[in-house]
Amino acid sequence: MDKKVKLIVGLGNPGIRYEQTKHNVGFRVIDALYEEFCQRDSEQRPTHASICNALVIQTTWHKASIILAKPMTYMNNSGAAVAALVRRFEIPLPELCIVYDDVHLDIGALRMRRKGTDGGQKGMKSIIHHLGTTEFPRLRIGIGEPVGPLIDYVLTEFSEDEEIEIEHTVHRAVDALETLVRDDILTVMNKFNSR
Repeated sequence: MDKKVKLIVGLGNPGIRYEQTKHNVGFRVIDALYEEFCQRDSEQRPTHASICNALVIQTTWHKASIILAKPMTYMNNSGAAVAALVRRFEIPLPELCIVYDDVHLDIGALRMRRKGTDGGQKGMKSIIHHLGTTEFPRLRIGIGEPVGPLIDYVLTEFSEDEEIEIEHTVHRAVDALETLVRDDILTVMNKFNSR
């Protein structure tokens, strides 16, 4: 059986300017996980800390010690924070999961993978560079094919209809990560990789 995930990292850009952009769905999943933890135990809200250039929350979920993280290094340098967190908390790479946006998937699609290339996503490119491997789990969230230049597309907000879809997708991503922690990656792939 696969080991439990201990470090879940959502990718995005810090600051209110980027908060609702397509590039920040990884951050939104981490925020939704935090809200889920707070609802389950309203008297014991997990606390935030700034560690290794990342906003970090440590908690317990399904009897596993969990670290949630949002790198504050901006997307293109995410690897510096992720590698530092992996070293700091001595995380085996099978217990790492990166959550990020993917323009190669339709809006609302989820894909869990054990390993893979960066697919042109610069945050993932940075992480692969800093870790020196592609061998770590990741959860890709579809944001749809770009209309116009890629950088402009990922830094725009979703349309009203897209926002409804992505809100639903963020909740599905939370369910997928809960399945990952409670069960294993194969169960997630079988259950969530098809719409």
